[in-house]
Amino acid sequence: MIGNSKLSPTAKHILELSSVSKQMLEAASARDNRLLANIKESMPTLEALLDDVDSHWGYEDGMYRFYHYSYKVYRLQDETTAIVAALKSIAPTESGMCSLFTRVIADGTSKKWTQEHNADWHTHTRPIVEAYCHAVYFLRMICKYGKELDSAPTSLASGWAAVLELYGIR
Repeated sequence: MIGNSKLSPTAKHILELSSVSKQMLEAASARDNRLLANIKESMPTLEALLDDVDSHWGYEDGMYRFYHYSYKVYRLQDETTAIVAALKSIAPTESGMCSLFTRVIADGTSKKWTQEHNADWHTHTRPIVEAYCHAVYFLRMICKYGKELDSAPTSLASGWAAVLELYGIR
C-alpha cells in the first residue's frame, strides 16, 4: 500500500472526506440505535396507547364523531396530546420534533368547541382529526419498528425513515 505521503493532494482529500463520512455514519447509527432502544424500553406504554387508539372509543368513535358533526370529536385532542407526550418521551436527542409535525399538532390541539363552530364544522374540526391521524401514524410506525427491528437499519423502510424525520434525524 502506498503511504499517505506519496498520495496526491486530491487523493489525500478524498481519504480525509472518507474518514469524516465514516465518523458521521457511526454517529448517526449510534443516535438511531439510541432511539430504537428508547422505543423498546417504552413499548409497554406505547402499545397501551395503541390499544386505546384501536379500541371502540378511540379511532373508531373519534372519526365517527367528525362525520356525525358531534362536539365529541373535540375529545380527540386529549388523545392526540397523550400520544405526542409519549412520542416526545422517547426522543433520542433534545433537538425536538419535526416542525411540520409540531405545527399540525398545534393546529389541532388548541380548539374549544362553541356553538358557532357548527356553522363552519370542517374548518374547526378537520385540524383536530388531522393532528390525531398524524399522531396515530407515528405511534403505529414506532410500535411496528420497535417490534420488528433489533438494530437501526442502514437501508430504510419508509415507516422507519418517517420516524427518523419526526425526530429531525434523517
